[in-house]
Amino acid sequence: MAVHDSENPSRRGRRSSTMGGMPLNDMPWWRWRSNVRSALHMLSDPVFQRDVWLAGVEGYGDVTDAVYRLVEDTWLDNWSAEKYVGTIFRDEQEAALVDTAVLRVLRIMHQVGPDAPVSAYVDHHGWPEAVRAAREAHVRLAVSDGEDPEVPPRTLEVLRILTRSA
Repeated sequence: MAVHDSENPSRRGRRSSTMGGMPLNDMPWWRWRSNVRSALHMLSDPVFQRDVWLAGVEGYGDVTDAVYRLVEDTWLDNWSAEKYVGTIFRDEQEAALVDTAVLRVLRIMHQVGPDAPVSAYVDHHGWPEAVRAAREAHVRLAVSDGEDPEVPPRTLEVLRILTRSA
């Protein structure tokens, strides 16, 4: 069964300017959601990876940092995102997309190692599929939060400020 925005009163215009438009009140663990979204955003954007990670631009971390944000609080490396439907994720479809992305990225991390250079990830034969899975999850979560999935990823400092101040 599809749930439409008009059927869900928690998505009607209640936005906080302190979180860049993300509706804070409708997801109890929005800080965890913010970290997951940040990681998925970076993992889903090959232009960002080329222009920021591979170029060594400061302030965004690297692939390992993104994977850590993806799984650190959620333990998505140990159990399904479905466990968090209603707290971090709105529905089973969000959870399924996140699970797929996590599995694809972790498979590569286990093959190349967590301390591998960014190029080892980006050059891995499975990376395009991991990026595609992260992109599907990122777009779904961003749109559900009323945000434009096409804006560039925020720095880690901006993420810290937004999650601390809201």
